[in-house]
Amino acid sequence: MSLSTHVLDAARGVPASGVAVRLERREPDGGWTTLAEARTDADGRIKDWGTATGAGTHRLTFGTADLSEFFPEVTVAFTITDPDRHHHVPLLLSPFAYSTYRGS
Repeated sequence: MSLSTHVLDAARGVPASGVAVRLERREPDGGWTTLAEARTDADGRIKDWGTATGAGTHRLTFGTADLSEFFPEVTVAFTITDPDRHHHVPLLLSPFAYSTYRGS
């Protein structure tokens, strides 16, 4: 399975580079295991985590304090049912709002 993300500073209309992002997987006991940590590139993207995630519930936690005084971090949980398919989870962030969706 491949997973990518993209962070857009929607207030300025530019990619958000250097954003710290943590990828985690939910374990059967309900706890979370960190699979990888990375920073967005100059285009605001993380294209390769260097690890396989497999099916199950995962989450990305974005360190957004430098982009939003209101949201110091944003966590997006999602479920992967088809680990052979590419998954893209973008984050659009402004000072007082954010949105995300399942991209392609």
